[in-house]
Amino acid sequence: MELGEIVSLDETYVAHTYKRYPIAFTGGKGATLFGADGKEYIDFGAGIAVNTFGANDEEWKNAVKAQLDKIQHVSNYYYSEPTVRLAQLLCGRTGAKKVFFGNSGAEANECAFKAARKYSYEKYGEGRNRIVSLKESFHGRTLFTLTATGQDGFHKYFGPFADGVDYAAPDLADVKRVCGKTACAVVIECVQGESGVNALDKSFVRALAGWCAEEDVLLICDEVQCGNGRTGKLYAYEHYGISPDLVTTAKGLAGGLPIGACLFFEKTENALTYGDHGSTFGGNPLACAAGVNVLTRLNEEFLLEVRGKSEYLRAKLKKIDGVKEVTGLGFMIGLKVEGDPKEVAARCLGKGLLVLTAHDKVRLLPPLVIKKDEMDEGLAIIREVLQ
Repeated sequence: MELGEIVSLDETYVAHTYKRYPIAFTGGKGATLFGADGKEYIDFGAGIAVNTFGANDEEWKNAVKAQLDKIQHVSNYYYSEPTVRLAQLLCGRTGAKKVFFGNSGAEANECAFKAARKYSYEKYGEGRNRIVSLKESFHGRTLFTLTATGQDGFHKYFGPFADGVDYAAPDLADVKRVCGKTACAVVIECVQGESGVNALDKSFVRALAGWCAEEDVLLICDEVQCGNGRTGKLYAYEHYGISPDLVTTAKGLAGGLPIGACLFFEKTENALTYGDHGSTFGGNPLACAAGVNVLTRLNEEFLLEVRGKSEYLRAKLKKIDGVKEVTGLGFMIGLKVEGDPKEVAARCLGKGLLVLTAHDKVRLLPPLVIKKDEMDEGLAIIREVLQ
C-alpha cells in the first residue's frame, strides 16, 4: 500500500488523536527502520521505549512464534506457563512477592492505586485514601491515572476527575505538607519522561523513601517508561538505592507486545485478593512469552553494555553545538536545544533520524541494542540539523 493511501485511510477511519509525521514503516532491523518511501531511518525512539531489542529481533521473534504455535490466549479462569514464568522472573530479579498483569502502563498504575487504597483501608479504616503524585508527572490516560498526572495540560475537557489525588513539588517538605495525615501513597517516576526527561534528585528520593517507611505511606515507583533496562539498570529506582512498596511497569517489558505489570513487595503482598481486580488480557501467554525473552536477556552483562553505550551517546551529544543541556539517565535522554524541539524533530526525520519530543526538549529513547555506527549516524544528523 502506498503512503498516500495509508494516510487517506487513517484520516478517514482512525480517530484523530495523534498528529503523525508523514511516514509509514514497512520493516527494519535493530535500530534501522525501512520506510514506505524506500529510505532507511535510524531509530532513536524505539516506539516510545517499547521496542527493547529494536525491529525484527530473531531471538524475540522465535520466542513469540513458539508460543503462537501453542496457544495465543488463555483466560484467567485457568493457569498459563508463560505467565507464571514471567512473574517468577520479575519477583526473582526485584525481590517482589507477587505480580498482577494487565495490558498497559495505565492499567498497571490503576492496579497500584487501588491496592494502596485497599491496604490503607484494611489497616486504618476510612479517610486515609489520598494519592499524592509529583508536579510534572505522567501516569496514564484513564481518568484515575490522568488525575494522578501532575500536568494541567492533560486535564482540560475531562472533568470531573477522581477524588483524593493531590500534587506536590519534588521536595520532601512539600510532600509532607500535601500528604498530611490522609495520604495512603506517594507515586513517583525516578525519571519524569513526558515532562522533559528529568531525573529526580537522589537525596530527595532517598529521604522520601525513608519518610514513607516511617509513616506507612506506600511508595509507588512508576517504571512504565524508565524501566526494563532503559536506564542501564533493570529498574530506575535501583540507581537510588530504595525499596518501593509497589512498582509498575509496561512499555519495553514485552519488547513490542502490549503488557503491563504491577509488582507487590512485602508490605503489599496481600493487598489485593480474590475479586478485587482483573483484566481479560492480563497475563496473555503471547505477551508473557515475549516478556520472558526480554527479562532473560536483560542480564547484568547486557545492562553493563547499555550503560557503556548510553555514556558514549551522552558524551557525544554534549559536544554538539546547539545542545544546551543533556538530562535523564542511561538511554532515556532529554536534549535542551536551540530552537523549537518539534521543528528539530521534523528536520531530523527529513534527514533519516527518528527522535521524540517532551515539553521543551528533544527526547531520545533508542533500542537497547543500538550499534555504535547507528549512534554515530544519528549524532551526525543531529549535529547537521542544529548547526
